[in-house]
Amino acid sequence: MVCEPFPLTMADFAIGGLPKQSLAFTNCVYVCTADFARLRALSPLSDADFDREVDAFGVPTRMGKFVFSVKPLADGVDAGTVAVNGLQRRTGGFSLGQRVGAEAFVPSATSSLESATMEVSLLKKRREGETETIECADLLEVVRNNFNRQVVAIDQLICVEFHGVPLMLKVTAVAAVSMATAGAGSGGGAAAAVSEGQVLPMTTFQFVKAKEANIKLQGQGSSTAARIFRPDFDFQKLGIGGLDHEFSEIFRRAFASRVFPASIVKQMGMQHVRGMLLFGPPGCGKTLIARKLGQCLNAREPKVVNGPEILNKYVGASEENIRELFAEAEAEQEEMGDDSELHIIIMDEMDAICKSRGTSGGSTGVGDSVVNQLLSKIDGVDSLNNVLLIGMTNRKDMIDDALLRPGRLEVHVEIGLPSEAGRAQILQIHTRNPKTHGYLDQGIIDDIWGDESTPAAGVIADLTKNFSGAEIEGLIRNAVSTAFQRGIDGKTFNLSDPSQCKPKLLLSDVHTALEATTPAFGINDQQMKAYFRNGIVHHGAKFDSLLTTLRQLTEQVRTSDKTPLLSVLLEGKPQTGKTALAAHIASESGFPFVRMISADTLIGYSDMAKCNHFLKAFQDSYKSPLSMIIIDDIERCLDYTPIGPRFNNQVLQALLVLTKRAPPTDGRKLMVVGITSVAHALEDLELTRVFDFPLHVPELSEPEEIKTVLREVAPMSQSDMDEITSAITQPIGVKKLLTITEMARQSEESVSADRFIECLHTCGY
Repeated sequence: MVCEPFPLTMADFAIGGLPKQSLAFTNCVYVCTADFARLRALSPLSDADFDREVDAFGVPTRMGKFVFSVKPLADGVDAGTVAVNGLQRRTGGFSLGQRVGAEAFVPSATSSLESATMEVSLLKKRREGETETIECADLLEVVRNNFNRQVVAIDQLICVEFHGVPLMLKVTAVAAVSMATAGAGSGGGAAAAVSEGQVLPMTTFQFVKAKEANIKLQGQGSSTAARIFRPDFDFQKLGIGGLDHEFSEIFRRAFASRVFPASIVKQMGMQHVRGMLLFGPPGCGKTLIARKLGQCLNAREPKVVNGPEILNKYVGASEENIRELFAEAEAEQEEMGDDSELHIIIMDEMDAICKSRGTSGGSTGVGDSVVNQLLSKIDGVDSLNNVLLIGMTNRKDMIDDALLRPGRLEVHVEIGLPSEAGRAQILQIHTRNPKTHGYLDQGIIDDIWGDESTPAAGVIADLTKNFSGAEIEGLIRNAVSTAFQRGIDGKTFNLSDPSQCKPKLLLSDVHTALEATTPAFGINDQQMKAYFRNGIVHHGAKFDSLLTTLRQLTEQVRTSDKTPLLSVLLEGKPQTGKTALAAHIASESGFPFVRMISADTLIGYSDMAKCNHFLKAFQDSYKSPLSMIIIDDIERCLDYTPIGPRFNNQVLQALLVLTKRAPPTDGRKLMVVGITSVAHALEDLELTRVFDFPLHVPELSEPEEIKTVLREVAPMSQSDMDEITSAITQPIGVKKLLTITEMARQSEESVSADRFIECLHTCGY
C-alpha cells in the first residue's frame, strides 16, 4: 500500500551534518523526534498506518529542487535542524547552517517510476589499475531494499554501501507509468518521460559505468534470457541449404550458452565461446554461412575482413589493423560489461595471415606478430567476452596450432560436400525465383520440387554427387544459358521473337549442363572410360573370378561400417589390361570421388611436389563419403629402375604412410587400387605389404581364352581362329592381343590368319 500524501507545510530548517556516518547510505534526511511528531499530528492517517508506512519509508519532502525522505532520529539532531549527508548537500547546493524551506511532496498521476538509469562510480578513487567488480543483480537488491518509496530525480547523487564498498549513484534518466493505467491490471502503462518519481517494487533499474570509473559491471539484466536468433529467420530464404547438421553444431557450441542469463552461465563456471573455425573444400558455403549468420542474430553488424587485407607494408600497421577490429567490442564491454551486445568478426582466408609461426619466409616476422596480436585479443589478459571471431579457410593444416586450442578458435566445423538431401535444398534455392515467375518446365518442377502429395524424384540431386554448393549454382546457370540460347537467332544473335520472350528451363537443359560439368571432387567419367574404350572382354574363368573379387571388395567398402579403408594391388605382366580393369571397376562402382594418379601426371614435378600431389589427392578423398584412388604404374611414380636399383625414397615413404591411413572422419570410406608390372621390385621396397589384397591379373594362356577375345572384337572364320591360336604358343596380354587384332583389321574387313600372324611377328611376338 502506498501512503496517501497529506497536506503539510513546514517551517525552514537549518542544514546540519549527520551524527553517524552509516546514516549517509540510507539517502534519507533526519530531524529530531519533536519535529517529526508535528508531521504525525498533521497526518490524516491512523497511527497504525503512519507507523507502518511513514516510519518505514520516511515522509517525502521537497527541499530545494529535490525530494528527500524525512525520518526521525532520537539523538544527535537539534530542533529546527535537518541532518543531510555530503552528497545530498552537493546535490541540492546546500551549505552547513543554510536555512532551507521544506514542503510536503504530493505525488502526481505519473509519480510512480517504471524505470530508472543510474551511473555507477566509486565514492573513493582507487589506485591506477585497481578495478572493482560489481554484480548488478546484487546491487539491484541493495538499491531496492534501501530506496523503496523514495523519490529520485535526474542528476541526483546517491551513496550506497555495496559489500563494504561505498558507491556513488547518479540518476541519469527516469520514466514513469500512469498510476491509473498501472492499477487497471494491464501490466503497466506507457512509459512517460519525467524528471523525478517515486521508486516502487515494480521499478526496473539499469546500471551503467561512469566514465573513467575503476569498476566493472557484470550480470546486468542477468535475470532474463537473451533472444539470440531473430524469430523470422529461415536458412533457405537466406540462400543456405544442405547444412542443417553443421548449423546444429555451430549453435550448440557457440550460441547455446548465450541464450541463458549471464548469471547462470557464470554460476556454471562457463565462458562463452570466442572463436570458431569453418573449414572445408572451396565452394561449400563457408563464407556464405559466416555472412548470413550475422543476418540471423540479434547482434551488431558483423565486421567482414579478408585475411590479406590485414597486412600492411608499414611497421606495426598490420598489428594495428587487428586491434581496430576489436576496439568497439572493448569499449562496449568496458562500459556495459555483460550487457554488451555480441560483436561478430568474420575473417576470410585466415590461412593467409595465421600461418604457423616460424614458417613464414622473410626477416620481418610480420606474420608471427599478427598471430601474436590475434592471440592476445582473443585470449589475453584482458580477453573479451562479447566477441565471436569466425575464421574461414580451406587449409586448416596451415594455421598456427596455438589459435586452434580451446579458449581461442575452439569450435572447428567442417563445411563439407552436401548430401543428397542437401543438394536437393540447394537446387530449390537456386530455382526458387524462376519457379515463382513461371520459367520452370513441369518436368524440372516435379524433379526438384515435387508437390504436396508426392515428394521430389530427385534425379538431378542424385546425379550431382560430390558437387559443392557453388558447383550446383554453376550447373543451374549453365542450364539457364542453354534455355536462353533457344530463343536467340543463330545468325543475328538477337531474340528470334521478341514478343515471345519467356524462356523455359527444361529438365533436358540440366542434363546437358551435367554432361559439360565435372565437379572438382567428383569422378571424370570421360577420363575413366578412355582407359577401357575397347570394352572389357570376359575371356575366361580366371578373369571372371578376378572381376568378381574386385566387385565384392568394392561392395564391402560401400556397405561395411568396419571397413573404412581397403587397398588392392593389381599386379601382372605389361599389356594385361590392369589399368582398364581398375578404371572399369571405378566407373561401375558409383563412388562419387575417383582419382587416377599416374606417372604422366607427375612429369616435371620435384620430389616434394610429387609428395604434395599424392597428399592432396588423399586429403580430397577424405571429404567424400565414398572415394577411390587409383595409383597407376607405381614403379614409374617411384622413379624405379632396375639398374642400380634406384628409386625415390621421399615418394616411397609418402605412399607407405598414405596407403595405410584410414579417413580421419567417421562415415568416410576409401578404397586404394595400386597397379604395377614389377611386383617383385615392390616387395624389396616393402610396398606390397601395405596393400590388403594383392591380386594377379593373368595373361591369356589357354586357346579358348584367345578365341573368346577374337570372337568379341574381330570377324573371322573358325579355321583362321584355330590357326591363330596354334601360332600363339606363349601367354599374351589381352591388351596386346587387342592391339594386334586392330592392326590386322586396317587393310581388310575380316581378319585372316595370315594377316594376323604377320602383324603378330611385326609386334615382336
